[in-house]
Amino acid sequence: MKKIMILIIFAIALTGCSFIEETNNSLNYATEATEYFNDLSNFAEETSGLVNQAASDPAAKEELETQLIALEESITDFNALDAPGIAEGLHQKLTEKNQQLLDITDGIIQNGEVAIDQLQNSDLYQTIEKITELKSQIEELGF
Repeated sequence: MKKIMILIIFAIALTGCSFIEETNNSLNYATEATEYFNDLSNFAEETSGLVNQAASDPAAKEELETQLIALEESITDFNALDAPGIAEGLHQKLTEKNQQLLDITDGIIQNGEVAIDQLQNSDLYQTIEKITELKSQIEELGF
Protein backbone atom coordinates (compact mmCIF):
# COMPACT_ATOMS: atom_id res chain seq x y z
CA MET A 1 0.00 0.00 0.00
CA LYS A 2 2.85 2.33 0.88
CA LYS A 3 4.45 1.73 -2.55
CA ILE A 4 1.20 2.53 -4.34
CA MET A 5 0.87 5.81 -2.42
CA ILE A 6 4.44 6.73 -3.31
CA LEU A 7 3.78 5.95 -6.99
CA ILE A 8 0.61 8.05 -6.96
CA ILE A 9 2.40 10.98 -5.34
CA PHE A 10 5.27 10.62 -7.81
CA ALA A 11 2.82 10.54 -10.76
CA ILE A 12 1.04 13.65 -9.48
CA ALA A 13 4.37 15.42 -9.04
CA LEU A 14 5.42 14.58 -12.60
CA THR A 15 2.09 15.75 -13.99
CA GLY A 16 2.41 18.97 -12.02
CA CYS A 17 5.91 19.56 -13.34
CA SER A 18 4.72 18.99 -16.90
CA PHE A 19 1.88 21.44 -16.39
CA ILE A 20 4.23 24.04 -14.95
CA GLU A 21 6.66 23.58 -17.82
CA GLU A 22 3.87 23.94 -20.41
CA THR A 23 2.65 27.08 -18.62
CA ASN A 24 6.17 28.53 -18.63
CA ASN A 25 6.56 27.71 -22.33
CA SER A 26 3.23 29.40 -23.05
CA LEU A 27 4.21 32.51 -21.12
CA ASN A 28 7.61 32.65 -22.82
CA TYR A 29 5.95 32.31 -26.22
CA ALA A 30 3.45 35.03 -25.39
CA THR A 31 6.29 37.34 -24.33
CA GLU A 32 8.23 36.64 -27.53
CA ALA A 33 5.11 37.14 -29.65
CA THR A 34 4.32 40.43 -27.93
CA GLU A 35 7.88 41.65 -28.52
CA TYR A 36 7.60 40.60 -32.17
CA PHE A 37 4.31 42.47 -32.62
CA ASN A 38 5.94 45.52 -31.02
CA ASP A 39 8.88 45.22 -33.45
CA LEU A 40 6.47 45.18 -36.39
CA SER A 41 4.55 48.19 -35.08
CA ASN A 42 7.77 50.10 -34.40
CA PHE A 43 9.05 49.31 -37.89
CA ALA A 44 5.85 50.61 -39.46
CA GLU A 45 5.91 53.80 -37.39
CA GLU A 46 9.59 54.51 -37.88
CA THR A 47 9.77 53.84 -41.61
CA SER A 48 6.48 55.09 -43.01
CA GLY A 49 7.85 58.63 -43.14
CA LEU A 50 11.18 57.50 -44.53
CA VAL A 51 9.72 56.02 -47.71
CA ASN A 52 9.12 59.34 -49.44
CA GLN A 53 12.33 60.86 -48.06
CA ALA A 54 14.40 57.91 -49.26
CA ALA A 55 13.72 58.74 -52.89
CA SER A 56 15.81 61.91 -52.61
CA ASP A 57 17.80 61.50 -49.39
CA PRO A 58 20.59 58.88 -49.33
CA ALA A 59 20.72 58.91 -45.52
CA ALA A 60 16.99 58.13 -45.30
CA LYS A 61 17.44 55.37 -47.86
CA GLU A 62 20.27 53.87 -45.83
CA GLU A 63 18.18 54.04 -42.65
CA LEU A 64 15.34 52.32 -44.49
CA GLU A 65 17.71 49.56 -45.63
CA THR A 66 18.92 49.04 -42.07
CA GLN A 67 15.35 48.87 -40.79
CA LEU A 68 14.30 46.38 -43.50
CA ILE A 69 17.23 44.09 -42.75
CA ALA A 70 16.42 44.22 -39.04
CA LEU A 71 12.80 43.42 -39.89
CA GLU A 72 13.84 40.35 -41.88
CA GLU A 73 15.98 39.14 -38.98
CA SER A 74 13.11 39.65 -36.55
CA ILE A 75 10.75 37.68 -38.80
CA THR A 76 13.23 34.83 -39.16
CA ASP A 77 13.86 34.70 -35.41
CA PHE A 78 10.15 34.63 -34.63
CA ASN A 79 9.46 31.91 -37.18
CA ALA A 80 12.11 29.74 -35.50
CA LEU A 81 10.34 29.82 -32.13
CA ASP A 82 8.86 26.60 -30.79
CA ALA A 83 5.22 27.32 -30.09
CA PRO A 84 3.54 25.59 -27.15
CA GLY A 85 0.75 23.18 -28.02
CA ILE A 86 -1.96 25.71 -27.25
CA ALA A 87 -0.54 28.18 -29.78
CA GLU A 88 0.61 25.87 -32.58
CA GLY A 89 -2.24 26.76 -34.94
CA LEU A 90 -1.80 30.45 -34.36
CA HIS A 91 1.96 30.21 -34.80
CA GLN A 92 1.39 28.45 -38.12
CA LYS A 93 -0.83 31.35 -39.26
CA LEU A 94 1.83 33.80 -38.18
CA THR A 95 4.63 31.99 -39.99
CA GLU A 96 2.52 31.91 -43.17
CA LYS A 97 1.88 35.66 -42.95
CA ASN A 98 5.54 36.19 -42.09
CA GLN A 99 6.55 34.33 -45.24
CA GLN A 100 4.40 36.74 -47.24
CA LEU A 101 6.19 39.59 -45.49
CA LEU A 102 9.60 38.08 -46.29
CA ASP A 103 8.60 37.68 -49.93
CA ILE A 104 7.66 41.36 -50.02
CA THR A 105 10.93 42.47 -48.40
CA ASP A 106 12.91 40.26 -50.80
CA GLY A 107 11.27 42.15 -53.66
CA ILE A 108 12.10 45.49 -52.06
CA ILE A 109 15.76 44.76 -51.32
CA GLN A 110 17.48 44.19 -54.63
CA ASN A 111 21.21 43.65 -54.87
CA GLY A 112 21.59 44.82 -51.28
CA GLU A 113 19.77 48.10 -51.86
CA VAL A 114 16.23 49.27 -51.27
CA ALA A 115 14.21 49.67 -54.44
CA ILE A 116 12.05 52.62 -53.42
CA ASP A 117 9.59 52.14 -56.26
CA GLN A 118 9.10 48.50 -55.25
CA LEU A 119 8.52 49.56 -51.64
CA GLN A 120 6.01 52.23 -52.63
CA ASN A 121 4.08 49.72 -54.73
CA SER A 122 4.21 46.89 -52.19
CA ASP A 123 1.74 45.65 -49.60
CA LEU A 124 4.39 45.80 -46.87
CA TYR A 125 2.48 47.94 -44.41
CA GLN A 126 -0.86 46.24 -45.07
CA THR A 127 0.74 42.84 -44.41
CA ILE A 128 2.27 44.12 -41.16
CA GLU A 129 -1.16 45.36 -40.12
CA LYS A 130 -2.71 41.96 -40.85
CA ILE A 131 -0.05 40.24 -38.77
CA THR A 132 -0.42 42.57 -35.82
CA GLU A 133 -4.18 41.93 -35.85
CA LEU A 134 -3.34 38.39 -34.70
CA LYS A 135 -2.04 39.86 -31.43
CA SER A 136 -5.55 39.81 -30.04
CA GLN A 137 -5.73 36.07 -30.69
CA ILE A 138 -2.58 35.58 -28.60
CA GLU A 139 -4.21 37.60 -25.83
CA GLU A 140 -7.40 35.52 -26.09
CA LEU A 141 -5.42 32.37 -25.40
CA GLY A 142 -5.11 33.67 -21.87
CA PHE A 143 -1.50 34.72 -21.96
